[in-house]
Amino acid sequence: MVQHELPDFTRASAGSPVRTCIGCRERALALDLLRVVVSESGPQGHILVPDPRRRLPGRGAWLHPDQACLSLAERRRAFGRALRVTGSVDTSEIEHWVRAERTRRAVPLEQNRHKHS
Repeated sequence: MVQHELPDFTRASAGSPVRTCIGCRERALALDLLRVVVSESGPQGHILVPDPRRRLPGRGAWLHPDQACLSLAERRRAFGRALRVTGSVDTSEIEHWVRAERTRRAVPLEQNRHKHS
């Protein structure tokens, strides 16, 4: 009998929701993805904001919190489709959050490296 390696999200408990990243289109646990919602809509377009606590009202889109998936989502114009909005979308707050998150994750690694040197 052939044993197949199961993806991480299928090994998770039955109550863990699985979502699809709008950038790379890979399925992952919702805990590993950033939820994005429309904050405001105006004449200049729609302003997207990160929802890391997953509590803001409205339709959400899910994205891996990295620059590659963000760039793919922008290039594919996936935010408009996923959030069901027309016109331009402002992703500057998402870009800022992704950069800050990358920095936040890198700092503990640097601190940990100095402790063991």
